[in-house]
Amino acid sequence: MLIDWFTVCAQTLNFLVLVWLMKRYLYQPILNAIDARENRVAAELADADAKKAEAQKERDEFRHKNEALDQQRAALLSKATDEAKAERQRLLDEARKAADDLSAKRGETLRNDALNLHQAIARRTQEEVFAIARKVLADLASTDLEQRITEVFVLRLRQMDDRTKSSLAEAMKKTPEPALVRSTFDLPAEQSAAIQKTLNETFAAEVHVRFETAPELVGGIEYSVNGQKIAWSIADYLASLEKGVGDLLQAPSKPAPKSS
Repeated sequence: MLIDWFTVCAQTLNFLVLVWLMKRYLYQPILNAIDARENRVAAELADADAKKAEAQKERDEFRHKNEALDQQRAALLSKATDEAKAERQRLLDEARKAADDLSAKRGETLRNDALNLHQAIARRTQEEVFAIARKVLADLASTDLEQRITEVFVLRLRQMDDRTKSSLAEAMKKTPEPALVRSTFDLPAEQSAAIQKTLNETFAAEVHVRFETAPELVGGIEYSVNGQKIAWSIADYLASLEKGVGDLLQAPSKPAPKSS
């Protein structure tokens, strides 16, 4: 099998450019935004500490100026001091809670951003792999392969289960339109006749068939009538593999076992 090194190199270059662009224009701006937010929070906390220190200083000056007052003023001052302490504690608790919430939110944002980036790279890699696979299979199609595909499809027609055969037979009875046989390639007369013969023998009747080409099948043949169909193609295997990989990427990751 010949390998098109130009295509392989081009795909590799495209992937590296994509990773560089995502790092340059997605991941780095996110880090810059997080750093800016962290600096803003630090500035606000520093401002709160300065205001707290200033309030403490003013309270001390007020207490010194009122030491000479009588007992009643002392009682009022004591009450005001207690209330100020309670308010100060409340403000400190609120500030601490806000800082903890912000820190937790920032950590969650970082985790989500990293997960989204990983999933985006994985999805793009998956799409590129399947695109390359489909192109390689299409390029590898040859006369021998096409003949073998026809043989496999004829075998599938002969091995249909009773339920599928009944559904197709019922669908043929409900429409005057001919059945449709779609294939990736133009079927030679010999292969078309083999399919026609197999259909006639399978349904014990003269089946009217119209043949068409459908490159999107990626190496396969499909028989359909009135919404019912039976097919075999390499694309089916690719679709199954693609679904399996997609389910694996969407499944929640399990934590790694702790080493003893």
